Amino acid sequence: MISRLKGVLLTRDPDGIEVETAGGVVYEVGVPLTVLQRLPSPGGGVELRTVQVVTDSAISLYGFVDDVERRLFQRLLTASGVGAALALKLMSAYSASRLARALVEKDLAALQQVSGVGRKKAEKLVVELADKVADLAVSEPGASGVPGGPGGQEAVKALVALGYAFADADKVVRMAMEDGTPASAEELIRKALSYR
Repeated sequence: MISRLKGVLLTRDPDGIEVETAGGVVYEVGVPLTVLQRLPSPGGGVELRTVQVVTDSAISLYGFVDDVERRLFQRLLTASGVGAALALKLMSAYSASRLARALVEKDLAALQQVSGVGRKKAEKLVVELADKVADLAVSEPGASGVPGGPGGQEAVKALVALGYAFADADKVVRMAMEDGTPASAEELIRKALSYR
């Protein structure tokens, strides 16, 4: 299995990219638009975390800038009816942390903005993936929508680790912060626990 790819970017377009390794091998890699936007111009060096998908008709390689994106893509593929094409569409529409939050928070309206995802498909995705991606919804540094920056993110992560659902942890941390920002993440966690 190919898990990383390092080399020179030869081509860069929405249908995929080509990367030439130091050994002279050129790989064709599918990437979501959110990744494509962050890649250098052709001729620049690139290192991608990759997922190799084997089907009856093809062996394909998909690339991501960071591990959170790669893990989200892999988890999307575990949902019934989600192939690589739909997973790429989902990840092209939103950043990895925003997509994970949409799944965890059951934001059907956001999911339905993606071409090919109707209400029933969005509901199915939420049911199958919300618990699987909760840890990714808070793992991206500076993720917007998570309360209070790093301290709030740390508190939400801690509560999720204690068994809270992401949405519940997010809610009580927000409540705790409305009463004035505590001096430390530990104090914020204690305060949030008192609301439950």
